[in-house]
Amino acid sequence: MERKIEYSQRFLRRLRKLPPEIAKMVAVKIALFKQDQFYPSLRLHRLRGALSGLWSISISGKYRAIFERQEDGCITFVTVGQHDIYKYL
Repeated sequence: MERKIEYSQRFLRRLRKLPPEIAKMVAVKIALFKQDQFYPSLRLHRLRGALSGLWSISISGKYRAIFERQEDGCITFVTVGQHDIYKYL
């Protein structure tokens, strides 16, 4: 069963600013996430503290994609970027 995925405007803006090779990696990782959210290379984890309610997957060593699980089961990716994106949420 494929889960519904949505993208916030912030996510789409930041995605367009990424280097092309990283943007391709984002597409690959999200496709993998759709198939198996627990695939080891995604390093899925729940965020804590001020970011409670958000989740992160690893795109590469430096890059992360942050998402929120909606009550209806939909996944909304809220932002993407280097590891320091956590500071700007």
